[in-house]
Amino acid sequence: MNIVVLGASGRAGSEITREAAARGHTVTAVARKPEAIPAADGVTAVPGDASDAAALVPLLQGADALISALHFDIPMETLLTAVREAGVPRLLITGGAASLEVAPGLRLFDTPDFPEEFKPYALPGLTALETLRGVSDVNWTFFSPAAFIEEGPRLGAFRTGTDQLLTDAKGESRISFADYAIAMIDELEQPKHSRARFTAAY
Repeated sequence: MNIVVLGASGRAGSEITREAAARGHTVTAVARKPEAIPAADGVTAVPGDASDAAALVPLLQGADALISALHFDIPMETLLTAVREAGVPRLLITGGAASLEVAPGLRLFDTPDFPEEFKPYALPGLTALETLRGVSDVNWTFFSPAAFIEEGPRLGAFRTGTDQLLTDAKGESRISFADYAIAMIDELEQPKHSRARFTAAY
Protein backbone atom coordinates (compact mmCIF):
# COMPACT_ATOMS: atom_id res chain seq x y z
CA MET A 1 0.00 0.00 0.00
CA ASN A 2 0.92 3.63 -0.35
CA ILE A 3 0.64 5.25 3.05
CA VAL A 4 1.39 8.63 4.56
CA VAL A 5 2.64 8.87 8.15
CA LEU A 6 2.36 12.22 9.93
CA GLY A 7 4.67 12.82 12.87
CA ALA A 8 7.06 10.27 11.39
CA SER A 9 10.08 11.53 13.36
CA GLY A 10 8.53 10.90 16.78
CA ARG A 11 8.84 7.74 18.84
CA ALA A 12 5.57 6.20 17.71
CA GLY A 13 5.75 7.62 14.20
CA SER A 14 9.28 6.41 13.54
CA GLU A 15 8.44 2.87 14.66
CA ILE A 16 5.27 2.86 12.56
CA THR A 17 7.25 4.09 9.55
CA ARG A 18 9.92 1.45 10.07
CA GLU A 19 7.37 -1.36 10.52
CA ALA A 20 5.37 -0.37 7.44
CA ALA A 21 8.47 -0.17 5.26
CA ALA A 22 9.75 -3.51 6.54
CA ARG A 23 6.51 -5.10 5.34
CA GLY A 24 6.94 -3.70 1.85
CA HIS A 25 4.62 -0.70 1.99
CA THR A 26 5.57 2.57 0.33
CA VAL A 27 5.72 5.29 2.99
CA THR A 28 5.64 9.05 2.61
CA ALA A 29 6.97 10.06 6.02
CA VAL A 30 6.07 13.61 6.99
CA ALA A 31 7.60 15.69 9.78
CA ARG A 32 8.61 19.25 10.49
CA LYS A 33 12.18 17.96 10.73
CA PRO A 34 12.38 15.28 8.02
CA GLU A 35 16.07 14.72 8.69
CA ALA A 36 15.02 12.98 11.93
CA ILE A 37 12.93 10.38 10.09
CA PRO A 38 14.60 6.94 10.03
CA ALA A 39 15.97 6.07 6.58
CA ALA A 40 14.74 2.82 5.06
CA ASP A 41 13.94 1.34 1.67
CA GLY A 42 10.50 2.46 0.60
CA VAL A 43 10.48 5.55 2.84
CA THR A 44 10.42 9.06 1.39
CA ALA A 45 10.98 11.72 4.05
CA VAL A 46 9.32 15.04 3.33
CA PRO A 47 8.84 18.25 5.31
CA GLY A 48 5.30 19.14 6.19
CA ASP A 49 3.12 21.13 8.56
CA ALA A 50 0.04 19.13 9.52
CA SER A 51 -1.69 22.21 10.91
CA ASP A 52 -2.41 23.34 7.33
CA ALA A 53 -5.07 21.13 5.73
CA ALA A 54 -4.58 22.67 2.30
CA ALA A 55 -0.85 21.91 2.40
CA LEU A 56 -1.55 18.30 3.41
CA VAL A 57 -3.85 17.54 0.50
CA PRO A 58 -1.13 17.24 -2.19
CA LEU A 59 0.87 14.92 0.09
CA LEU A 60 -2.16 12.70 0.63
CA GLN A 61 -3.46 12.39 -2.92
CA GLY A 62 -3.13 8.81 -4.16
CA ALA A 63 -2.52 7.38 -0.68
CA ASP A 64 -4.34 4.26 0.48
CA ALA A 65 -4.22 5.40 4.10
CA LEU A 66 -3.10 8.19 6.39
CA ILE A 67 -1.59 7.24 9.74
CA SER A 68 -1.32 10.16 12.15
CA ALA A 69 1.21 9.87 14.97
CA LEU A 70 0.81 13.55 15.83
CA HIS A 71 0.14 15.05 19.21
CA PHE A 72 -3.38 16.41 19.54
CA ASP A 73 -2.37 20.05 19.22
CA ILE A 74 -3.55 19.59 15.62
CA PRO A 75 -7.38 19.63 15.63
CA MET A 76 -8.95 16.43 14.34
CA GLU A 77 -11.08 18.46 11.96
CA THR A 78 -7.90 19.59 10.18
CA LEU A 79 -6.95 15.99 9.38
CA LEU A 80 -10.51 15.07 8.46
CA THR A 81 -10.71 18.00 6.04
CA ALA A 82 -7.45 16.98 4.36
CA VAL A 83 -8.48 13.32 4.12
CA ARG A 84 -11.83 14.23 2.59
CA GLU A 85 -10.37 16.63 0.04
CA ALA A 86 -7.61 14.19 -0.97
CA GLY A 87 -9.98 11.22 -1.14
CA VAL A 88 -7.93 9.03 1.20
CA PRO A 89 -9.86 5.81 1.96
CA ARG A 90 -8.63 5.31 5.54
CA LEU A 91 -7.48 7.36 8.54
CA LEU A 92 -5.66 5.68 11.44
CA ILE A 93 -4.92 7.73 14.54
CA THR A 94 -2.32 7.18 17.26
CA GLY A 95 -4.41 7.91 20.32
CA GLY A 96 -3.91 8.01 24.06
CA ALA A 97 -4.92 5.72 26.90
CA ALA A 98 -6.79 8.30 29.00
CA SER A 99 -10.13 7.60 27.32
CA LEU A 100 -9.98 3.84 27.96
CA GLU A 101 -12.42 2.49 30.55
CA VAL A 102 -11.18 0.93 33.80
CA ALA A 103 -14.78 0.10 34.79
CA PRO A 104 -18.08 0.49 32.94
CA GLY A 105 -18.48 4.21 32.23
CA LEU A 106 -15.30 5.16 34.12
CA ARG A 107 -12.40 6.39 32.02
CA LEU A 108 -8.79 6.22 33.15
CA PHE A 109 -8.80 10.03 32.83
CA ASP A 110 -11.49 10.27 35.53
CA THR A 111 -9.82 8.06 38.14
CA PRO A 112 -8.19 9.57 41.26
CA ASP A 113 -4.84 8.07 40.25
CA PHE A 114 -4.65 9.89 36.91
CA PRO A 115 -1.92 12.51 37.36
CA GLU A 116 -3.35 16.03 37.43
CA GLU A 117 -0.36 17.40 35.53
CA PHE A 118 -1.08 15.06 32.58
CA LYS A 119 -4.70 16.12 32.15
CA PRO A 120 -4.04 19.16 29.91
CA TYR A 121 -2.13 16.87 27.52
CA ALA A 122 -4.70 14.07 27.64
CA LEU A 123 -7.83 16.19 27.22
CA PRO A 124 -7.33 16.98 23.51
CA GLY A 125 -7.09 13.24 22.85
CA LEU A 126 -10.47 12.71 24.50
CA THR A 127 -11.91 15.48 22.33
CA ALA A 128 -10.38 13.95 19.19
CA LEU A 129 -11.99 10.58 19.87
CA GLU A 130 -15.38 12.16 20.50
CA THR A 131 -15.05 14.09 17.23
CA LEU A 132 -14.29 10.90 15.32
CA ARG A 133 -17.22 9.08 16.89
CA GLY A 134 -19.48 11.61 15.20
CA VAL A 135 -17.93 11.01 11.76
CA SER A 136 -19.52 8.56 9.34
CA ASP A 137 -18.11 9.68 5.98
CA VAL A 138 -14.46 8.83 6.78
CA ASN A 139 -13.25 5.29 7.54
CA TRP A 140 -11.32 6.06 10.74
CA THR A 141 -9.63 3.96 13.44
CA PHE A 142 -8.40 5.33 16.77
CA PHE A 143 -5.65 3.22 18.36
CA SER A 144 -5.14 3.74 22.10
CA PRO A 145 -1.95 2.26 23.54
CA ALA A 146 -1.56 0.74 26.98
CA ALA A 147 -1.36 3.13 29.93
CA PHE A 148 2.42 3.13 29.55
CA ILE A 149 4.02 3.08 26.10
CA GLU A 150 7.79 3.04 26.27
CA GLU A 151 11.04 2.10 24.60
CA GLY A 152 11.44 -1.67 24.65
CA PRO A 153 11.95 -4.81 22.62
CA ARG A 154 9.93 -5.86 19.60
CA LEU A 155 8.29 -8.97 21.05
CA GLY A 156 5.50 -9.43 18.53
CA ALA A 157 3.21 -10.79 21.25
CA PHE A 158 0.47 -8.69 22.84
CA ARG A 159 -3.28 -8.63 23.40
CA THR A 160 -5.79 -6.36 21.74
CA GLY A 161 -9.10 -5.03 23.00
CA THR A 162 -11.58 -2.27 22.30
CA ASP A 163 -12.62 0.34 24.87
CA GLN A 164 -11.31 -1.21 28.09
CA LEU A 165 -7.82 -0.70 29.52
CA LEU A 166 -5.86 -3.96 29.29
CA THR A 167 -3.70 -4.99 32.25
CA ASP A 168 -1.48 -7.99 32.93
CA ALA A 169 -1.45 -10.35 35.91
CA LYS A 170 0.38 -7.71 37.95
CA GLY A 171 -2.22 -5.07 37.14
CA GLU A 172 0.21 -3.23 34.84
CA SER A 173 -0.71 -1.83 31.44
CA ARG A 174 2.33 -1.54 29.14
CA ILE A 175 3.50 -1.91 25.55
CA SER A 176 6.64 -0.96 23.65
CA PHE A 177 6.59 1.49 20.76
CA ALA A 178 7.84 -1.31 18.51
CA ASP A 179 4.95 -3.63 19.38
CA TYR A 180 2.48 -0.75 19.17
CA ALA A 181 3.71 -0.25 15.61
CA ILE A 182 3.15 -3.92 14.80
CA ALA A 183 -0.46 -3.67 15.98
CA MET A 184 -0.99 -0.48 13.95
CA ILE A 185 0.27 -2.03 10.71
CA ASP A 186 -1.68 -5.22 11.42
CA GLU A 187 -4.80 -3.04 11.54
CA LEU A 188 -3.75 -1.29 8.34
CA GLU A 189 -3.37 -4.60 6.51
CA GLN A 190 -6.32 -6.46 8.03
CA PRO A 191 -8.90 -3.92 9.23
CA LYS A 192 -10.92 -5.06 12.22
CA HIS A 193 -11.89 -1.74 13.81
CA SER A 194 -13.58 0.38 11.17
CA ARG A 195 -14.99 3.59 12.68
CA ALA A 196 -13.99 2.32 16.11
CA ARG A 197 -11.29 2.43 18.74
CA PHE A 198 -9.02 -0.41 19.79
CA THR A 199 -6.13 -0.89 22.17
CA ALA A 200 -3.16 -3.19 22.71
CA ALA A 201 -1.07 -4.19 25.70
CA TYR A 202 1.00 -7.09 27.03
